[in-house]
Amino acid sequence: MKNEKTGRISANAPEPHVVSTESPSPRFTRLLVAALVGVYLLIVVGATAALADAVRACSTWPLCSGSIGDPQIAIALGHRVAAALAGVILVAAVVVGWSHAPTRVKSTLLVALVLYPVQVGVGALVATNGAQPGFAGLHLLTGGVIFVSLALALAWQLEAETGQFESQSTRSDRPQSDRPAPTTDSDVSVDPSPATGVLETLRAYFRLMKPRLMWLLCLVASAGMALAAGTETEPLSVGTVVFTLGGGVLSIGASGTFNHVLERDVDRRMERTADRPLATDTVGVPNAIAFGLLLTIASIALFLQVNATAALLGFGAIVFYSVIYTLVLKPNTVQNTVIGGLAGAIPALIGSAAVTGTVGVPGLALAGVIFLWTPAHFYNLALAYQEDYERGGFPMMPVVRGEGTTRKHIVYYLVATLLAAIVLTALTPLGWLYAAATVSLGSVFLWTVVRLHRERTDRAAFRAFHASNAYLGAILLAVIVDMMVV
Repeated sequence: MKNEKTGRISANAPEPHVVSTESPSPRFTRLLVAALVGVYLLIVVGATAALADAVRACSTWPLCSGSIGDPQIAIALGHRVAAALAGVILVAAVVVGWSHAPTRVKSTLLVALVLYPVQVGVGALVATNGAQPGFAGLHLLTGGVIFVSLALALAWQLEAETGQFESQSTRSDRPQSDRPAPTTDSDVSVDPSPATGVLETLRAYFRLMKPRLMWLLCLVASAGMALAAGTETEPLSVGTVVFTLGGGVLSIGASGTFNHVLERDVDRRMERTADRPLATDTVGVPNAIAFGLLLTIASIALFLQVNATAALLGFGAIVFYSVIYTLVLKPNTVQNTVIGGLAGAIPALIGSAAVTGTVGVPGLALAGVIFLWTPAHFYNLALAYQEDYERGGFPMMPVVRGEGTTRKHIVYYLVATLLAAIVLTALTPLGWLYAAATVSLGSVFLWTVVRLHRERTDRAAFRAFHASNAYLGAILLAVIVDMMVV
């Protein structure tokens, strides 16, 4: 058995169990993933306004009386064919996995299997009764229950297959060349010229602002504005966009700067943060605090050009990330990542408030997607840098609960994220582009998480981490484009 501290395998210890590629488990897992993706596709498409139009064009079931050349008829028939294929895959999964799946996996599969014909029957009622709200709501709810049942079956099956590797560290499996080494003063040849000194100082202050977070959070705010603008009769003004995104960039910069100040001692102990400007004394603490305060004031000033609600939310975001998350949550609770997801969700509320002056339902729905996505995203990074976080004294999920539990929670939060994306579809007039983005990139994200369970390496954790970024970036862009063409 591998020793977590030394990374060696004891000669007297039994070999760890590995799922044979000849066993039905990998095939069963693939079928579960395919069934889950198929059901998700049906639910997302079923929640779009485009399918509602198709239902009105095809009021018979199972076939349509119109011509297949009619786009609306083709959409309706395509949805029904996809439902039939998903049903076949579900039955195949049950047949393949029934003999060896754990009891709780069988139970959830049975729920999905029993509800699937009910879902088909409700779909027939929706088709023949003109998509009445009662039937349509029941159709969506039943599909959601089937989706959750299949997701639980997948999560528990993966746990049964790979849970025995709880004690196996992912860190030792990662090639050293993949681990980014911290840059220290001794690693860099210093040009003593004044121009170089000024550039390095500017670069250090720019790094204090955590620019890598800016593009994604600006996309979140932009999507919030797009959703809110879809409910307004007046077009979204250029000034609103500029002031909102400008204030957002500065608020992110202020939050990042204060985070650097408050964690400078911990950053020196962690490999991935040892080269930060305050950890290396490139920027002094008083200067960094002054810089953070300047960014805060400038951020609020820009938000006030939009409205007071956006300014209040912007200031709240800075306080939450800098004080509540950094000082209270991150060093004290294993749920720091979950609760800390509020910091990433607030830009969605700011974007909504910037347009309407209030936080509307679409903005709240988008914030829910971001909030649930955060653990599914960040737990991958926590796995890859588990040793670093342990050295820093942070009670991250892999450090406190173990890697197997963390991988399982990634699946749970990913499923919750996909469900929240469905809710966003149902509450807004989002169309085919958004549906395609959440299904295709959601499937990629899901498959990287399944591979993470099987490979249990840092490389796999980074793969899932990047897939999560791609998923969120794609659906946010899709929201913006879809709402522009509504």
